[in-house]
Amino acid sequence: MGSTVAAFIFALVVVGIVLELVRRKIFREKYAALWLIIGVSALVLAGWPGLLSDVSKFLGVQVASNLLFALCIILLLGVCLHLSWELSVVEDENRTLAEEVAILRTAVERLEDDFNNIERRPAAPDKPAWVPREQSTTGAAED
Repeated sequence: MGSTVAAFIFALVVVGIVLELVRRKIFREKYAALWLIIGVSALVLAGWPGLLSDVSKFLGVQVASNLLFALCIILLLGVCLHLSWELSVVEDENRTLAEEVAILRTAVERLEDDFNNIERRPAAPDKPAWVPREQSTTGAAED
Protein backbone atom coordinates (compact mmCIF):
# COMPACT_ATOMS: atom_id res chain seq x y z
CA MET A 1 0.00 0.00 0.00
CA GLY A 2 2.85 2.39 0.83
CA SER A 3 4.59 1.85 -2.51
CA THR A 4 1.32 2.57 -4.32
CA VAL A 5 0.95 5.90 -2.52
CA ALA A 6 4.61 6.77 -3.20
CA ALA A 7 4.21 5.94 -6.91
CA PHE A 8 1.01 8.01 -7.09
CA ILE A 9 2.68 11.00 -5.39
CA PHE A 10 5.74 10.68 -7.65
CA ALA A 11 3.56 10.64 -10.78
CA LEU A 12 1.57 13.60 -9.49
CA VAL A 13 4.79 15.55 -8.86
CA VAL A 14 6.01 14.78 -12.41
CA VAL A 15 2.73 16.05 -13.90
CA GLY A 16 2.88 19.15 -11.69
CA ILE A 17 6.47 19.94 -12.68
CA VAL A 18 5.70 19.55 -16.38
CA LEU A 19 2.66 21.81 -16.13
CA GLU A 20 4.67 24.43 -14.23
CA LEU A 21 7.46 24.34 -16.85
CA VAL A 22 4.89 24.83 -19.60
CA ARG A 23 3.24 27.67 -17.68
CA ARG A 24 6.60 29.46 -17.31
CA LYS A 25 7.29 28.85 -21.02
CA ILE A 26 10.49 26.94 -20.23
CA PHE A 27 9.14 23.77 -21.80
CA ARG A 28 7.41 23.75 -25.20
CA GLU A 29 3.96 22.21 -25.46
CA LYS A 30 4.88 19.60 -28.06
CA TYR A 31 7.54 18.14 -25.74
CA ALA A 32 5.35 18.51 -22.67
CA ALA A 33 2.62 16.38 -24.24
CA LEU A 34 4.85 13.32 -24.14
CA TRP A 35 5.76 13.89 -20.50
CA LEU A 36 2.13 14.50 -19.58
CA ILE A 37 1.16 11.19 -21.22
CA ILE A 38 3.87 9.44 -19.20
CA GLY A 39 2.79 11.17 -16.00
CA VAL A 40 -0.91 10.44 -16.49
CA SER A 41 -0.11 6.82 -17.37
CA ALA A 42 1.92 6.53 -14.18
CA LEU A 43 -0.98 8.07 -12.23
CA VAL A 44 -3.39 5.53 -13.71
CA LEU A 45 -1.05 2.60 -12.99
CA ALA A 46 -0.41 3.85 -9.45
CA GLY A 47 -4.14 4.35 -8.85
CA TRP A 48 -5.04 0.85 -10.11
CA PRO A 49 -2.08 -1.42 -9.33
CA GLY A 50 -3.75 -4.53 -10.79
CA LEU A 51 -4.39 -2.84 -14.13
CA LEU A 52 -0.95 -3.64 -15.56
CA SER A 53 -1.22 -7.33 -14.70
CA ASP A 54 -4.76 -7.49 -16.13
CA VAL A 55 -3.63 -5.87 -19.39
CA SER A 56 -0.60 -8.16 -19.59
CA LYS A 57 -2.83 -11.24 -19.13
CA PHE A 58 -5.19 -9.93 -21.81
CA LEU A 59 -2.28 -9.42 -24.25
CA GLY A 60 -0.74 -12.78 -23.39
CA VAL A 61 2.38 -11.43 -21.69
CA GLN A 62 3.42 -13.73 -18.84
CA VAL A 63 5.04 -11.11 -16.58
CA ALA A 64 3.54 -7.64 -16.15
CA SER A 65 6.95 -6.01 -15.83
CA ASN A 66 7.86 -7.33 -19.31
CA LEU A 67 4.90 -5.43 -20.73
CA LEU A 68 5.99 -2.31 -18.88
CA PHE A 69 9.55 -2.63 -20.23
CA ALA A 70 8.28 -3.22 -23.77
CA LEU A 71 6.08 -0.12 -23.57
CA CYS A 72 9.01 1.92 -22.25
CA ILE A 73 11.26 0.73 -25.08
CA ILE A 74 8.61 1.64 -27.67
CA LEU A 75 8.22 5.04 -26.01
CA LEU A 76 11.98 5.67 -26.02
CA LEU A 77 12.25 4.68 -29.67
CA GLY A 78 9.49 7.16 -30.45
CA VAL A 79 11.29 9.88 -28.51
CA CYS A 80 14.56 9.15 -30.35
CA LEU A 81 12.79 9.26 -33.71
CA HIS A 82 11.07 12.54 -32.85
CA LEU A 83 14.27 14.17 -31.58
CA SER A 84 16.17 13.03 -34.69
CA TRP A 85 13.50 14.65 -36.85
CA GLU A 86 13.69 17.87 -34.79
CA LEU A 87 17.49 17.86 -35.09
CA SER A 88 17.25 17.55 -38.88
CA VAL A 89 14.89 20.52 -39.02
CA VAL A 90 17.18 22.62 -36.82
CA GLU A 91 20.24 21.72 -38.94
CA ASP A 92 18.42 22.87 -42.09
CA GLU A 93 17.40 26.13 -40.41
CA ASN A 94 20.94 26.64 -39.12
CA ARG A 95 22.43 26.19 -42.60
CA THR A 96 19.90 28.64 -44.07
CA LEU A 97 20.70 31.22 -41.38
CA ALA A 98 24.45 30.80 -41.93
CA GLU A 99 23.98 31.44 -45.65
CA GLU A 100 21.88 34.54 -44.96
CA VAL A 101 24.47 35.86 -42.51
CA ALA A 102 27.21 35.37 -45.12
CA ILE A 103 25.17 37.31 -47.69
CA LEU A 104 24.50 40.13 -45.21
CA ARG A 105 28.16 40.23 -44.15
CA THR A 106 29.21 40.60 -47.80
CA ALA A 107 26.70 43.41 -48.31
CA VAL A 108 27.94 45.24 -45.20
CA GLU A 109 31.58 44.90 -46.30
CA ARG A 110 30.68 46.35 -49.72
CA LEU A 111 28.91 49.28 -48.07
CA GLU A 112 31.90 49.87 -45.78
CA ASP A 113 34.25 49.80 -48.78
CA ASP A 114 32.04 52.26 -50.66
CA PHE A 115 31.94 54.53 -47.61
CA ASN A 116 35.71 54.38 -47.17
CA ASN A 117 36.25 55.27 -50.84
CA ILE A 118 34.34 58.53 -50.55
CA GLU A 119 36.52 61.65 -50.88
CA ARG A 120 35.73 64.10 -48.11
CA ARG A 121 36.04 67.83 -48.70
CA PRO A 122 35.30 70.80 -46.53
CA ALA A 123 31.68 71.76 -46.82
CA ALA A 124 30.91 74.69 -49.07
CA PRO A 125 27.53 76.34 -48.76
CA ASP A 126 26.42 75.35 -52.27
CA LYS A 127 28.28 72.00 -52.65
CA PRO A 128 27.98 68.65 -50.81
CA ALA A 129 30.64 67.81 -48.22
CA TRP A 130 31.57 64.60 -50.02
CA VAL A 131 32.04 63.54 -53.58
CA PRO A 132 32.64 59.95 -54.74
CA ARG A 133 36.21 59.45 -55.99
CA GLU A 134 35.01 58.45 -59.44
CA GLN A 135 33.49 61.91 -59.86
CA SER A 136 35.83 64.82 -59.59
CA THR A 137 35.27 68.45 -60.32
CA THR A 138 37.16 68.08 -63.59
CA GLY A 139 35.15 65.06 -64.66
CA ALA A 140 38.20 62.72 -64.83
CA ALA A 141 38.77 59.86 -62.47
CA GLU A 142 41.38 60.55 -59.79
CA ASP A 143 43.74 57.92 -58.36
